[in-house]
Amino acid sequence: MALLELKNLHVALEDGTEIVKGVDLSVDTNQIHAIMGPNGSGKSTLAYALMGHPAYKITEGQILFDGEDVTELEADERAQRGLFLAFQYPHAVPGVTVTSFLRSAINAIRKARNDGEDDPVSIKDFRQDMLAAMEKLKVPRELAQRYLNDGFSGGEKKRVEILQMAMLKPRVAVLDETDSGLDIDALKTVANGVSELVGEETGALVITHYQRILNYVKPDFVHVFVDGRIVEEGGPELAHKLEAEGYEGFGANGRSNGSHD
Repeated sequence: MALLELKNLHVALEDGTEIVKGVDLSVDTNQIHAIMGPNGSGKSTLAYALMGHPAYKITEGQILFDGEDVTELEADERAQRGLFLAFQYPHAVPGVTVTSFLRSAINAIRKARNDGEDDPVSIKDFRQDMLAAMEKLKVPRELAQRYLNDGFSGGEKKRVEILQMAMLKPRVAVLDETDSGLDIDALKTVANGVSELVGEETGALVITHYQRILNYVKPDFVHVFVDGRIVEEGGPELAHKLEAEGYEGFGANGRSNGSHD
């Protein structure tokens, strides 16, 4: 049994419009899966549904995490179990510093995993771990005292997302077009962070429509996603085929057809 399993997953908007139309997918530890598809194919909808976003309704199928059916759980409950979503467009949180956000998130997860016991991380240990992670991910120290994503550049936002991953140590990380808007240096830093995270306790699902990030994050499996469905699966060579030939051979023209990517 894989750590994360999607079984015949169907997802609709609040008005009933079906976006994801029956997805079967398994992601295990020490694996990197890439979902590649054109704009408007439903990739981001799938990511949000995985994390329990209330605007997306699962109308059929199941999400299993470590054998537990989490289909009806709230987003925070899924996060406590080890699911993590890196947003394509991270939201700003004025008034909450990066440091405060990270320490609060870590303590919430520690409390949930200790069966309700209040066991907060010490300030000394937290600071030591955060500074080490920031140095490795090339996150400027001054960002730690700034409000989360407030006025950050695209590269800074994505670096801080990967910093969150490094600090929270999720079991499955879902990256929704993390390469969007990054220059080559930021892309390499983010990709290295993802690659270092994945291992015996962690797997990753990388969602993208370009092969570019996969030059640095080497996927074990590639899934072609068109019109809400996985239409073909393969190894890393499939990503190169898509880069060379586009999505036309899979019944898509690659152009955006809406905002439900």
